[in-house]
Amino acid sequence: MSKYDELARLGTATVYEAAGRHGYVEGPFHRIVPGSRAAGPARTVFCGEGDNLMVHAAMASLQPGDVLVIAMPLPAPVALMGDLLATQAKRHGAAAVLVDGAVRDVDELVELGLPVWARHISIRGATKEVVGALDGALTIGGATIAAGDAVVLDGDGVAVIPAERCDDVLQKSLDREAKERVKRERLQAGELSLDLDGLRARIDVR
Repeated sequence: MSKYDELARLGTATVYEAAGRHGYVEGPFHRIVPGSRAAGPARTVFCGEGDNLMVHAAMASLQPGDVLVIAMPLPAPVALMGDLLATQAKRHGAAAVLVDGAVRDVDELVELGLPVWARHISIRGATKEVVGALDGALTIGGATIAAGDAVVLDGDGVAVIPAERCDDVLQKSLDREAKERVKRERLQAGELSLDLDGLRARIDVR
C-alpha cells in the first residue's frame, strides 16, 4: 500500500490531528461520489475568474495518482469541471479532483466514479480565454496548497500536508490510529472518555 493509500484510509480527521491540527481546508465541499475517499500529490491549477482554460491545459501534464486542485481568484459558483473534463482526468490517472468553485453534470460524475469534491454545484458554464498558471501555490479555504503537497479527501472534508512533512505526519497518523484502537476497545468495555482522557477533574461530575 502506498503512503497515499494509507493517508486516504486513515482519513482527514486523523491526518489533521496527527499534523498538530494543521492543514484544515475550510469548506464546506460537496463530495460528489458517495463514499469516496482519496489522497495524492497536488497538481495545482489557477484559473482566471469564471474561466477553465487552464483545466484543459492541465490534462496534458497530469500524472497517475495526482489530485487535481483547481482554484480561481474567487470561489464563485461557476462550473470549472463537468463530465468531459472529468473523463479526461480519470483516463489520465487522476486520484481525485478538488474544485474551489463549481462542477456540473453531477449524475454523470457519479456514474464515472472519479472522486470529486467541489465547493459549489452549478450549471453556469466557464469561459476558455484566460491564461492562468499550473503548479503554483494556491490558497483554498485558508490553507496553502502547493504542487506536490499531499491532499487527503473524504466525507469529513479536505486536509493538506506539506510535501516535506508527509512521511512524518503519516507515521504520526498510524500511531494515533493504534492508540485509538486501544481506546475504542476500552470504551466498548464500558469505560468512560471522561476518565480515559483525564477530564473528570475539569468539571464537577459525580
